[in-house]
Amino acid sequence: MVWGLASLVVAPILGVAVLWPLTPSVDSAGNLVRAHLRTQHSQELTALPRPDRVAQALVATEDSRFHQMPGIDPISVVRVGLATLSGSSDTGGATLEQQLAKNLYFPHEDGVISKVQEAELALKLDVSYSKNEILRLYLADVYFGHGFYGLPAAAEGYFGAAPARLSWAQASMLAGLVQAPSAYDPIRHLSTGRLRQQHVLHRLLTTGVLSAAQAGTAFAAPLGLQ
Repeated sequence: MVWGLASLVVAPILGVAVLWPLTPSVDSAGNLVRAHLRTQHSQELTALPRPDRVAQALVATEDSRFHQMPGIDPISVVRVGLATLSGSSDTGGATLEQQLAKNLYFPHEDGVISKVQEAELALKLDVSYSKNEILRLYLADVYFGHGFYGLPAAAEGYFGAAPARLSWAQASMLAGLVQAPSAYDPIRHLSTGRLRQQHVLHRLLTTGVLSAAQAGTAFAAPLGLQ
């Protein structure tokens, strides 16, 4: 068991060293985002809005250790390794860098090899870009449902508002959509979408971004869906 646990630490380090020169550069990330948005006739998010409520909700829900981790989360890696040793199916949660790497470089691949490449590119993204720039690239490109690619399109499409003018109610709804836009669609499946929104607000409360009163007020506030 000790050797097995040691291998969980050593193997990823060796893997990073071996694969680093074999995986693509991430210098093209911004160009890939712009090219994708042009095909979707979507406006680019050139900077994080102020206040950046969707970004805060996204981090709280999808990757609460985002600002402390180097692109991959060692805790998740070890959990996945332990699950593998025990025969469990726990695949762990992908960091925002890993999700961005998948969206930009491997959008239609789900095999083991692509997962390893996503992790490697996540590390490269973290080395090459600031955390705010990674959030900007992610929110500029991610799909929110109903043909809305990127935060500007989603904010306008769902609420008729600019990203900086989104309320916590609206921001928490949008942040919840990135995991499964169709399942949590607030237009076609409002009750399910509201449950997801409640989960996002709970994560914002748990991570200290909102107080209990603020989270409750946000959940009770009207969404203003178009």
